[in-house]
Amino acid sequence: MFKTRLISGICLVIIAVALIVTGGNVLLAALAIISLIGMFELYRVVGIEKSALGAAGFLAAVLYYVMLYFRPETDAVPAVFFIAVLMVLLAVYVLTFPKYRAEQVLTAFFGLFYVAVMLSYIYRTRVMDGGYLVWLIFLSSWGCDTCAYCVGILIGKHKMAPKLSPKKSIEGSIGGVVGATVLGAVFGAVFAAQIKLPSPVLGCAVICFVGAWISQLGDLAASAIKRNHEVKDYGRLIPGHGGILDRFDSVIFVAPAIYFTALCLLQGLQVWGLFL
Repeated sequence: MFKTRLISGICLVIIAVALIVTGGNVLLAALAIISLIGMFELYRVVGIEKSALGAAGFLAAVLYYVMLYFRPETDAVPAVFFIAVLMVLLAVYVLTFPKYRAEQVLTAFFGLFYVAVMLSYIYRTRVMDGGYLVWLIFLSSWGCDTCAYCVGILIGKHKMAPKLSPKKSIEGSIGGVVGATVLGAVFGAVFAAQIKLPSPVLGCAVICFVGAWISQLGDLAASAIKRNHEVKDYGRLIPGHGGILDRFDSVIFVAPAIYFTALCLLQGLQVWGLFL
């Protein structure tokens, strides 16, 4: 089991590196496909993966990525789009009543944001700065996870969330945040010349610090959904890891957090430049 998990993990890293380096439409298309698979896994939990509700959710995700394709550097998707999606889902709910439960309608709408929209911030971060800050999404997410595991094994004694994840400890959580922050600082030092932040080392450390805390919330949130529905894994697509949501649960949360944290730092630099 460990060998299978390790091999799958290495393959995922290689694929992630290739996609991030390539960027552009290749990355956007890959994220769209990953989002659809993740939404399918989430919809399957509530039994709408092959229904009209599910189809509406999948179509909305495709349209979202199409709009992002045309305007990648702006808030391309207006609020009216999401309002329209909600109205369509409610129309399906009403016209087919009582086929679906309210929980299923809410999950169909929630899945669009939770998977498709939040994952898209990997692409948006890649576009934002020329391809450097996007790596902090994975450094803070997977780096925190790895460091938390190691510290938890060594000195973990106090359970952080025993009902959701019995193996996670407070010591491991803190170790994960510290480890991810250090990784961010090292990354900032190595690529200082290419990163546009005011202070690359401190900036990258702060971004990874924020991302590390958020990544743990994402991990626990995905676990909570599985516990509520008595599901062990979201899928079996990735040997040793489960489904897309099992492997990308923290990345889903971290991507928008990294994007907006980096955006705040970059805009701070621009505002500061007005006084120079």
